[in-house]
Amino acid sequence: MRHLVHYPAMDDVTIGELTAAAAATRVDELAGILRDSVANGASVNFLADLTDGEAEGFWLGAIERQATGHQTLIVAQIGERIVGTVVLAPAPQPNQPHRADVNKLLVHSSARRRGIGAALLEAVEAEAGRQGRTLLMLDTVKDSDGERLYVAHGWTRYGEVPGHALLPDGTPEATSFFYKLLG
Repeated sequence: MRHLVHYPAMDDVTIGELTAAAAATRVDELAGILRDSVANGASVNFLADLTDGEAEGFWLGAIERQATGHQTLIVAQIGERIVGTVVLAPAPQPNQPHRADVNKLLVHSSARRRGIGAALLEAVEAEAGRQGRTLLMLDTVKDSDGERLYVAHGWTRYGEVPGHALLPDGTPEATSFFYKLLG
């Protein structure tokens, strides 16, 4: 794992890029974080009936995109256990070589409230800069912990769409859209 960020206050947490080959051997851990996030109410494209197979299928697809250079997976580990993820997905359009999307910023419920989400966000921003990306975009549920995190870290909210996505229980919820200029 290529280490990206070190936080002295979190000596037991390592943040780094997980290669596609390494991620392929840890699909069960990645799927577990996704299932935990959905079970705890995160609106991350899945509903409460998310199965192990669907969660693993999502990560296998993400790993394939990473293996072909279409995204970067950054994880947080406590010891050898993955407790958080974030994906940097460069825009595929020829006229947007400067832009990337930030996806699947997830922290397992057992590791929350320790600054891991903020560390993952800082790491993905640093990686985007390393890749020459100067504009990052993402979306999140309005009034969520995610929204508070992005605002606290200098992201600009540029809009809201009511009922844009469903919470895991099927309830429609507003989505806030954010961008951040790097550099």
